Amino acid sequence: MTRALAPPEQRTGANPWLVAIVVTLAAFMEVLDTTIVNVALPHIAGTMSASTDESTWTLTSYLVANGIVLTISGFLTRLLGRKRYFLICIAMFTVCSFLCGIATSLPQIIIFRLMQGFFGGGLQPNQQSIILDSFEPAKRSQAFAVTALATIVAPVLGPTLGGWITDNYSWRWIFLINIPVGIVTFFSVMALVQDLPSTKGIGQKISTDYVGLGLIILGLGAFQIMLDKGQDADWFSSPFICWMAGFAAIGIGGAICWLLYTDEPIVNLRALADRNFAVGCVMIVAMAVILYSSAVLLPQLSEQQLGYTATWAGLLLSPGAVALIGLIIVVGRILPFVQARYVIAFGFAFLGCAFVYSHNLTPDIDFWTLVEMRVFQTMGLGFLFVPISSIAYLTLPRELNGDGAALFTMFRNVAGSVGISLSSALLTTRGQVQMAYVGGHLTPYSQPYLDTLAATQRTLEATGMAAGAAQQSAFGYLYQQLISQSQLLAYMDVFAICALLAFCVAPVAFLLAPVKLGGGGATVH
Repeated sequence: MTRALAPPEQRTGANPWLVAIVVTLAAFMEVLDTTIVNVALPHIAGTMSASTDESTWTLTSYLVANGIVLTISGFLTRLLGRKRYFLICIAMFTVCSFLCGIATSLPQIIIFRLMQGFFGGGLQPNQQSIILDSFEPAKRSQAFAVTALATIVAPVLGPTLGGWITDNYSWRWIFLINIPVGIVTFFSVMALVQDLPSTKGIGQKISTDYVGLGLIILGLGAFQIMLDKGQDADWFSSPFICWMAGFAAIGIGGAICWLLYTDEPIVNLRALADRNFAVGCVMIVAMAVILYSSAVLLPQLSEQQLGYTATWAGLLLSPGAVALIGLIIVVGRILPFVQARYVIAFGFAFLGCAFVYSHNLTPDIDFWTLVEMRVFQTMGLGFLFVPISSIAYLTLPRELNGDGAALFTMFRNVAGSVGISLSSALLTTRGQVQMAYVGGHLTPYSQPYLDTLAATQRTLEATGMAAGAAQQSAFGYLYQQLISQSQLLAYMDVFAICALLAFCVAPVAFLLAPVKLGGGGATVH
């Protein structure tokens, strides 16, 4: 049986491609701010006379507010009207960026970042919702190629741009650069974007689901704090993290039960009853975990193990971003001819192979080999975002577009936070395991170890060092080599886990509808 997809409500006015570019610029600005701050945290801590651990609250506060608002953005859109709410978010995000840039104390910047995350949370869902209503289903895959710039390229460019600005100017400019972008975007949206009758938010009776809102705030807020602070607090050995985990479980579990029970939920979870949307959410979660994990791993490896500066560590990611932009265009061209689920399955399989290749790390690995690894990783991601986003909304009823966009974006962002936390935790855990394994060979009963120790001692004595001092220095040198090699092996283990995840998710793509996207139209069989 074939079910034709209904076109969106008729729109008048600006070219939809101009609309897509303008609304994506707003989302790009917001997504960029989720990663651009990371490399500047030590500089912020120094300026504010705070510890590095205290400065991470500037990131945590943003993620907490952002994650909560992402979920309820559909409700706020219905309450205020989509265009009005979108303009409020752009304006206040720009104002809060200015306040962050001129903050003079840590409490100030934490509060301003909290506000920035609150208003930034409405940008991505509204961007996707506007694009969904601006394009008919047959052209959405091409439109989502534009949104990929915000979703995939922005997190990649964030550390690069943040590192360059921080190294050459001041960390304050990572916030202040949002001001001209925000002003241009605000007036462009005002001129180009038009509300549909169903999204004006005028004359609609809206009841506020306070119970659902409270449970979402409790669950997602505690969950984000647990993810962001877990590594520093040694996870569940900390009573604070245990409390956060408990609150997260109560809040999220209670919210799911309540939102399915109540007649007028603050976010409609029934959007997940659509199979394409539900499987699409699973796909985007897996993609986000891998995307954000990999975006952290290589820069961290290059800075901590290879001695790169923040700028050079960020530059490792830039060629991959360029390759990704080109590949997204190519993928948009092939979607009318190949079923989307085949493209998605191939993308995850390619991504798995890329991480298998990235598993081949060596202590003397050069810059261009690392760039090559990242390019292969981003090429796999290029086959994922556009087809996943397009097919996820393909059969979703139009009245659920707002809630669907909110849920889809929330899943993606929370999965990104999970990916960052998991990769950091795995690096620590696998580093300890590998250190215990490698250290087991550094014993008086290991002839290779004794030979290496003796050779190192002779080399130091040849420089004029006394025998006793040379022996101690040789021990210290080999211990440093033990730490370095253990950490390198830990990175290899995490890359292997990313590869395994990608390979496991690839077959799930075949649960999606067997459709081709674009061209003359899309039908679901």
